[in-house]
Amino acid sequence: MPPPNQQLTSSEAAFRAADEVGARSDPQATLHLKLAREQIDQAKALMQNEENEAAHRLLLRAQADAELALAIAKQRATQAEAQEALKQVEKLKQAGAP
Repeated sequence: MPPPNQQLTSSEAAFRAADEVGARSDPQATLHLKLAREQIDQAKALMQNEENEAAHRLLLRAQADAELALAIAKQRATQAEAQEALKQVEKLKQAGAP
């Protein structure tokens, strides 16, 4: 099997996306981001030893963990925005009440 360079690129892109969205600010997302980084690093070592099939599998797992971290971070951000919107609605209701 050839080196899984494309999968490496995809996994690293997923990691960066999760990191940029703020996955490190949520403990659960941080855990998955950490797992993804460890798996990417392990896969790189496997690729150096020409163990490309095992590296490919690890990179798939890394991408899945990074994408999960991204989803968790987005969910938390959406929840925070929803709570803020509810607070604003309450303020408007109180301001308009006689």
